[in-house]
Amino acid sequence: MQDIQNKPCLGRDNVAESDPALNQPAGYVPPRVWTWDAPSGGQFANINRPTSGPTHNKALPVGDHPLQLYSMGTPNGVKVTILLEELLGLGHGGAEYDAWMISINAGDQFGSGFVAVNPNSKIPALVDHSLDPAVSLFESGSILFYLAEKFGEFLPTDPHGRAKTMNWLMWQMGSAPYVGGGLGHFYAYAPFKMEYPINRFAMETKRQLHVLDTHLAQHEYMAGDSYTIADIAIYPWYGNIMRDAYNCQEFLSVHEYTHLDRWVSQLAERPAVQRGRMVNRTFGGPESQLRERHQASDFETNREDMVIARGGARV
Repeated sequence: MQDIQNKPCLGRDNVAESDPALNQPAGYVPPRVWTWDAPSGGQFANINRPTSGPTHNKALPVGDHPLQLYSMGTPNGVKVTILLEELLGLGHGGAEYDAWMISINAGDQFGSGFVAVNPNSKIPALVDHSLDPAVSLFESGSILFYLAEKFGEFLPTDPHGRAKTMNWLMWQMGSAPYVGGGLGHFYAYAPFKMEYPINRFAMETKRQLHVLDTHLAQHEYMAGDSYTIADIAIYPWYGNIMRDAYNCQEFLSVHEYTHLDRWVSQLAERPAVQRGRMVNRTFGGPESQLRERHQASDFETNREDMVIARGGARV
């Protein structure tokens, strides 16, 4: 076995000793101690900071239903609204919910009320008032698991099916940051294009797409023959990549992943998926946006195109 103890560590000093002209931007050398001297993060710079905790006092609104969702129509937020709409479609009246908009661009996630529910200041967050005291949940995977157990749906009870579902749920939670914070950031949002990180995260994203495509060549759904919270978790991220996210479909040659494409199309036809994708949405055509959801009829009365036609009034 080769002795690895004497191998050089590619740490900060090694980077500094390389030719700074090759760095991006040219001449950049990492300091010995990083300090937050200027905002970074491209168009999201105003919401990125190296500390946690609230930046302002703002209580969270509470509606009429036991389940109160504080979210935005990003892939992580959409996971929860899809599951809630699926549960309602099966007749689980206890899954009725109020969905309140948390605008991450405006920094709503740093309000004191939201931070009290999720100290990590990320959407989505859910509060279940059907219990006393109420249960607060954050992290989309945790919320999906909680709701699936609470209502006894979309999570197999047999050990094999449950293990498969949880395997893929955890796979998504660990894999998607390479797609969004990795490829999405450097390909679409960074203030300038950098070849190395784009290539690095494109390779990893394509590897993940191939993992899914290979698996779905043998299975109808992620955990086998049954639609589960694993599908609900994976679809918003990888369905977006296959369709329109980051305008990178040609770049990634997504047409190669035919089995994944079949699965994406299949899930996109589900009425609950279509409704869930609309909730807390702030982009796309106004007919596809339901900024807040408080009752089922909102899909027919309070879509953004209808609100605009009424001069901004919600009913």
